[in-house]
Amino acid sequence: MLKIDTIVFDLGGVLIDWNPDYVYKNIFPNEEERNWFYKNICTSDWNEEQDAGRSLQVATEELVKKFPEHEKNIRAFYDRWQEMLGGPIHETVEVLHHLKHSTDLHLYALTNWSAETFPVALELYEFLHWFEGRIVSGEEKTRKPFSEIYQRLIQRFDIDPQRAVYIDDNYRNLVPAKQLGFHIIHFQSPQQFKKELTELLGEELFQ
Repeated sequence: MLKIDTIVFDLGGVLIDWNPDYVYKNIFPNEEERNWFYKNICTSDWNEEQDAGRSLQVATEELVKKFPEHEKNIRAFYDRWQEMLGGPIHETVEVLHHLKHSTDLHLYALTNWSAETFPVALELYEFLHWFEGRIVSGEEKTRKPFSEIYQRLIQRFDIDPQRAVYIDDNYRNLVPAKQLGFHIIHFQSPQQFKKELTELLGEELFQ
């Protein structure tokens, strides 16, 4: 195996805790009602269109027009978006800190994130500035798992996938990376991530 020289992180669910439940648990205390709203109104597919570059205003107004009886709860999604940030996933941030300050590995981020809300995260979380480069889907007008965004990552930062590891909590987003030659880690917990990364790098990093 070629020596790993690059680590690429997903952000939400890996380094940052983001969950709409932080807002909608108060709006819909009943889990069944909350899940119905996610499945039928503010769906993951709808949210991903903003990750791919659609404006928050356009997305919101289209949904309000379609479901006027849910207007207040639809508007809450982006009016209260910052409340959906649960903060850093500290143990993973510690790994990133170690990689940044104690290794010569190249560090990048590849995230599905709206271009309009990402600046909020940049203000809140200093560690987002530790990367040599970032690819933010909303700025690119495309998103994971479409292969184009992975190709841009490779070309923009001159990455050899066979020497790179890509980490994501959504397995769907790992499939194209693997097809392009990346080593992949399906993030499920900081402990599991550290173990798999150590195995890939072939050395004990986190004693």
